[in-house]
Amino acid sequence: MRTLADWLAHQQAQHPLNIDLGLDRVGAVAQRLGLLPYALPSVIVGGTNGKGSTTAFLTAFARAAGLRVGTYTSPHLQRYNERVALDGEPVDDDTLVAAFEAIEAARGDTPLTFFEYGTLAALWVFRARGVEVAVLEVGLGGRLDATNLVDADVAVLCSVGLDHTEWLGPTREHIGREKSGIFRAGHPVVLGSADMPQSVHARIAELGCEAVWPGRGYEVESVLAGLPEPALQGPIQRGNAAAALTAFRALVRRHPALAQRRALDEAWAGEGLRSARLRGRFQRIPAASAEGPEWILDVAHNEDSARTLAQSLAAAPCDGRTRAVVGILADKDAETIGRVLADQIDEWVLCGLPGERGVDAEALRQRLPPSCRSVALAPDIAHGCATALALSGRGDRIVVFGSFHAVGPALDWLGL
Repeated sequence: MRTLADWLAHQQAQHPLNIDLGLDRVGAVAQRLGLLPYALPSVIVGGTNGKGSTTAFLTAFARAAGLRVGTYTSPHLQRYNERVALDGEPVDDDTLVAAFEAIEAARGDTPLTFFEYGTLAALWVFRARGVEVAVLEVGLGGRLDATNLVDADVAVLCSVGLDHTEWLGPTREHIGREKSGIFRAGHPVVLGSADMPQSVHARIAELGCEAVWPGRGYEVESVLAGLPEPALQGPIQRGNAAAALTAFRALVRRHPALAQRRALDEAWAGEGLRSARLRGRFQRIPAASAEGPEWILDVAHNEDSARTLAQSLAAAPCDGRTRAVVGILADKDAETIGRVLADQIDEWVLCGLPGERGVDAEALRQRLPPSCRSVALAPDIAHGCATALALSGRGDRIVVFGSFHAVGPALDWLGL
């Protein structure tokens, strides 16, 4: 019998491409599995940045309402199991193995990518385990992403920025067109920002969606009035929380039976805000000793997320020096990321990342602007963390960022 590790290795070898956007192949397998049309009440969350936080808030609201919730996210930080969660907890190996066995029996000679296997597994697990609400985070783009198999009741588009341009197009208009592919005719759409390209609004008009965004349909401060501060930290999180709460209330309006467990009152919403959890998004870890530094972990890996991280650092200054432990993949705009964060970071420890998209520390140094003062080069994140810790003391902080592939190894090194 194959273990989970065996299955993941098997999936990596089943398709010649890591990314092969399109719904025909994965949709055919989903039909054979009896997964379509997908009947569970669902919310799909897309966008360049903010997807993970908004998904975390939606999950927390569903749990606070007493509902059994399934959450699908990607990529993972430490363990593959993080991608498929029931009531906020990663599923066990046996559950995933059962899903992959069912998928393999149904797919025949249809090739699937690694992500497509995972998406089908999540949908299969949610149905098998009696989930009442499914929250699906888009992997890449939207229109051709495997999660878009589901005709979600509510779509959330958090933001549109320049990322994955080789797949989604060179401008925000192109990218907005792809990301708004998750909208469905007549269904509610919640935009997390009023700053959206025209292509998004054109799609809303074409489909006749019930769309709201800050300044039209909801105001962040009005949605959160009288409620506690969100558990997720950083100035951007109030906006993400308000979008998530607006979307969850829209879901309940489409499925009134969901509200039978608990009334949608301030106590319910406040519980969701206080209980939301998400690692790797301005995740603050206190100093391990009186003489040690604080740690901040953030997966920021493009211009917009780097700007958000810079704003969060500026809003929470430290007494000492700020050191970065950073690893950035080859296909990301390291020069812009560095420029955006240069004023908030005193010293940079540059780290190599493994894999086809990885680069070594010296190559990263050459890609960063001169304003990023590198003090050390490290072969990997673990060595970078050790180097930064040796340089740091009371009142300092160490910020690990640049990729999921940076934050995950940092969590391992910190023993978290």
